[in-house]
Amino acid sequence: MQVIFYILFLLIGFVGGYFLVKYVINKNLEKARSSAKDIVETARKEADKFKKEFQLKVREEMLKERTQMEKEIIRMRKELERREKEIQNKEYQMDKKGELLYRKEEELKAREKEISNKEKVWNLKMEKIDEMIREETKKVQEIAGMTREEAKVILLKNVEKEARVEAAQIAHKIKEEAREKAEKEAVKIISNAMQRVASNVASESCITVVPLPSEEMKGRIIGREGRNIRTFESVTGVEIIVDDTPEAVILSSFNPYKRDIARISLEKLLQDGRIHPARIEEVVNKVEKEMDEYIKVLGEEIVLELGVRGMHPELLKMVGKMKYRTSYGQNLLIHSKEVAYLSGIMAGELKLDVEIAKRCALLHDIGKVAEADYEGPHALIGAQIAKRYGESDIVCNAIAAHHEDEEAISPYTMIVSAADAVSGARPGARRESIEAYIKRIEKLEEIASSFPGVEKAFALQAGREVRIVVEAGKITDAEADELAKRVTNEIEEKIQFPGQIKVTVIREYRVTQYAR
Repeated sequence: MQVIFYILFLLIGFVGGYFLVKYVINKNLEKARSSAKDIVETARKEADKFKKEFQLKVREEMLKERTQMEKEIIRMRKELERREKEIQNKEYQMDKKGELLYRKEEELKAREKEISNKEKVWNLKMEKIDEMIREETKKVQEIAGMTREEAKVILLKNVEKEARVEAAQIAHKIKEEAREKAEKEAVKIISNAMQRVASNVASESCITVVPLPSEEMKGRIIGREGRNIRTFESVTGVEIIVDDTPEAVILSSFNPYKRDIARISLEKLLQDGRIHPARIEEVVNKVEKEMDEYIKVLGEEIVLELGVRGMHPELLKMVGKMKYRTSYGQNLLIHSKEVAYLSGIMAGELKLDVEIAKRCALLHDIGKVAEADYEGPHALIGAQIAKRYGESDIVCNAIAAHHEDEEAISPYTMIVSAADAVSGARPGARRESIEAYIKRIEKLEEIASSFPGVEKAFALQAGREVRIVVEAGKITDAEADELAKRVTNEIEEKIQFPGQIKVTVIREYRVTQYAR
């Protein structure tokens, strides 16, 4: 009985253990499944997160590429505009040269006609001389009983003497006429040179340094992943250069007006402390409106200072905008004021209207601040703008003709032209950039060295003189004179320069021997 009890107990224990083990296994299996499900869910979330980060990174890369492409397109457009302006300037120079050639051709025709008339007069005189010879021959033969040959010798001597005297008088007259014409031509050349000094335009300053309150502001200006600096550059059109300069950033642009707007906007953002894309656009728009009002007020102050009345508000804005343009380093607004004062003084001396003279002079370079949709020389553009805003024909003509693009109709044009040349030509008023100066010097030496027979060529006196040493065995004295003319013509055709350039050709023959 006891054995049966033990067997029954063991059987019950075995069955209970089996079900307990099965329960534990099922429990662990359920936990494993739940854990696997959690792992799969976590992996899915990680994959979604990675996917979103990857998409965001790809989008940012695409945005950077797009921004770079836009910058490249803007650069290419600027380059295209610059080349178009160069082509227009060359076409304008070709037109002026064509007109000059036409004038010289007309002068040559007139000279030929004059020579033809003198030839006719000379022929008539020769006919009279022949008639006189025949009459004198008859008289001599009748009186002296000489033969025809003897009388002819005596008469020819007398006629030769008279012809020499008359030829000397004619030669003297021709020399005087040539001297007078040469003086007029010299005045014309000097005038053209002065105009060329005053007409070329270049802007030298293209950066502005903005101080920062601390070095930390550089990071805030750049913004998260560069979004602040990209927004600022796209809204203002000015590049921000963040480098190792302590507590300062650099604004770079060839447009001084845009650069000043960017400077004021950045200073206001630094004072406010809130720097993000929306705030940047808001501040820049506000500064642009303030700048429009500022240049108008500045224009009003200038005309009030000069005593010029009744000028159109749009012209006042353009006068104020001249503050942001330079010519050979000379500020355009300061130059225009200086020309206005000089013109007023000249008009007063000539008993002319001082206010009209100042008005013409103040607006003479207004075409240089016109919008890009105008085409042609700045003098003609300025005349069109002045006419549109109600300026008189005298003022418009003074603007258009101060570089001889039109014929002058009043003395005010000559006054403005002279004052403009004086203001631009005075010492220290204007300067070339060092790059342009070096290129001009190199170009001068290159042109002079390109001719056969030239041994050495040097540009001296800051490009005011070119000295050429030629090989005496290959170039004669007459050819040296011709070489100087050819080099001069080549320089005039290929280089734009202020003032005049002296070309000197040196030819010498040296023989060296040594006594031993």
